[in-house]
Amino acid sequence: MSTSRKRVEVCRIWVRGRRWLGLLALGALVLSLFSTLTATRAYADDPAAASAAPSDPVPDKTGAFQTTPTTYSVPGYTKPDPDKATTKDLATAVDAVAQASSHSIYSINFVWTLVAGFLVMFMQAGFALVETGLIRAKNASHTFSMNFMVYALGMFGFFVCGFAFMCGGLNGTAIGGPASLGGTPTLHSMMTVGSSVNGDSGWGLMGTTGFFLTGNGYDSAAIVLFLFMMVFMDTTATIVTGACAERWSFKSFFIFSIFVGAFIYPLFGCWVWGGGWLAQLGYRAGLGHGAVDYAGSGVVHLQGGALALVTAWMIGPRIGKYGKDGKVNANRAAPHPDGAGRHVHPGVRLVRIQRG
Repeated sequence: MSTSRKRVEVCRIWVRGRRWLGLLALGALVLSLFSTLTATRAYADDPAAASAAPSDPVPDKTGAFQTTPTTYSVPGYTKPDPDKATTKDLATAVDAVAQASSHSIYSINFVWTLVAGFLVMFMQAGFALVETGLIRAKNASHTFSMNFMVYALGMFGFFVCGFAFMCGGLNGTAIGGPASLGGTPTLHSMMTVGSSVNGDSGWGLMGTTGFFLTGNGYDSAAIVLFLFMMVFMDTTATIVTGACAERWSFKSFFIFSIFVGAFIYPLFGCWVWGGGWLAQLGYRAGLGHGAVDYAGSGVVHLQGGALALVTAWMIGPRIGKYGKDGKVNANRAAPHPDGAGRHVHPGVRLVRIQRG
């Protein structure tokens, strides 16, 4: 293909891509305006607002909802008068101090959750090395770039609406949110169907709060949970990059990654991890504890494997992978030279680096 024809083709792709980008930008603007108009925030430097914030669903602060735990955040506490305080007043003050101090456990849990999320995030480097080591050298840069772009694209979709769909209704059913993070009481709106059972409003379908991490999603516990859930979402999307390596275009990968982070992963994640209808099968239908997925075998790996299977089946095998007789043709993998000039698999190279 000549240089002029390549330029024309690039221009055509750019024109078509601008339409999609325009629609995405318009949708993001509408959601942002909606979330901003419905947002109500409270701050720790205002004792009255800290004790009774309009958007806080519970009066007892956990220290997670935009406030630092203080004695004023304990219900029923009033500052004792040093000259008139009775023994009962002093006992109440000591108890309030103890309750406020006990909330520091959430800070410790926040740090550990973030560290665990960072470790999962580093899986991205492992995926990139494994996949580029199993493809031909000429496609190594394309596959490597997809493994890192999928992180940014998926996170964008998850930030816009994916997190709200998945975790925005954690406290919208009788299951509740993670107690180790303070229960995330602000994530309480769930779209449901059916009648109420055990205090819920029906079978949970998807959350409806936390778009753009604004409104009730503007909360330290919710933001910590966002990062932790986001890195698992990215793992799901990355599984497909390996199954479709060398066989799909960058623009198709671009759209796919955003949709996985914004809609596909969050909806199923809500049903299992977000207090949705699969998790409710326990107390609503008497089926044990409902759907329980401790480490993501279903939400992450099963979903990622299903997406990889469907997309790989739609695209088909690599060109030249199979001969006319159906036999597999060996494809030379991408070489990665070590310090001595020898070619080694990138995974082996990573292990050597880690061992020093």
